[in-house]
Amino acid sequence: MALDNIRLEVMQLLEKKVDSFIDKFLIPIDKVWQPTDFLPNSQNEDTFFDEVKELRELAKELPYDFWVVLVGDTITEEALPTYESWLMDVEGINQHEGERGNGWSRWTRYWTSEENRHGDTLNKYLYLSGRVNMIEVERTTQHLINDGFDIGTDRDPYKNFVYTSFQELATYVSHNRVAKMAKEYSNKSLAKMCKIIAGDEMRHFNAYSEFVKNIFEVDPSQMMIAFSDMMKKKIVMPAHFLRESGDAIGTAFEEFSNAAQRLGVYTSQDYIDIMQRLIDKWEIDKLADLTDEAEKARDFVMKLPARMQRISERLVIPDEVFQFKWVEPALAK
Repeated sequence: MALDNIRLEVMQLLEKKVDSFIDKFLIPIDKVWQPTDFLPNSQNEDTFFDEVKELRELAKELPYDFWVVLVGDTITEEALPTYESWLMDVEGINQHEGERGNGWSRWTRYWTSEENRHGDTLNKYLYLSGRVNMIEVERTTQHLINDGFDIGTDRDPYKNFVYTSFQELATYVSHNRVAKMAKEYSNKSLAKMCKIIAGDEMRHFNAYSEFVKNIFEVDPSQMMIAFSDMMKKKIVMPAHFLRESGDAIGTAFEEFSNAAQRLGVYTSQDYIDIMQRLIDKWEIDKLADLTDEAEKARDFVMKLPARMQRISERLVIPDEVFQFKWVEPALAK
């Protein structure tokens, strides 16, 4: 679906600020952390095996649902090629313009390079821990990339920036909670990994939410309608499409979500809180000169958190633990 010229003009207007966005929200490669900073040093034979042994001993203390959530988070991070290819296809992002593409494609590559470290770090941790069935984890990761996804944004930059704002904040919440749980189990190394990944996600949330805020300043009515449309459809997380080998697309998501809710890592309440945070950050209640359609969209969005709160209070999360192929119950004891 081709977008109206105003959206493209807005993207071109904001593109002039891309370099400042990169400087403000991303970190140069030589200064940013790398996975090896938080993992046993394989080049040091004097300490490597002792460090791996300690990592494996500490991993034994973590409960089954924790491993399910950590695996699901890792797989979601590892499916990065899908996210980059999706973003590169958004209207206004042109990776074919000049030698390195336009400013927006440069942002997307730089963002991708930072995100790439997350899956690398967590994957190596899972491998060294010895607590999960890595072949099944790898198969699920490949399925998630093979299957692709439809997050309901089409090629609309407004909707895509709403999605990425929401999703980055959601991943911050998840990684940050996992870090706190790891610390409670005295697993300081894993806690540090997840905490610093969460820090990246918060920076990225600040970036994408800033993009949306800029769009609200120049095209408030259409941005408001796009925000409302995404809230009506609900934000579909990449994990929604998880499946284990031999199963259909999305069949692993509900049980993964149940495990996250039981742990309190990511809950229906978090979804509502994130929605409210976006409403507050973008000062939806203060928008002026909206069209009639945009006013109706604002009214819907402003009332939605309370409506979803009532629904959330009726949700019942099953206590029964689902047996994933990723994690054998005996390994989690």
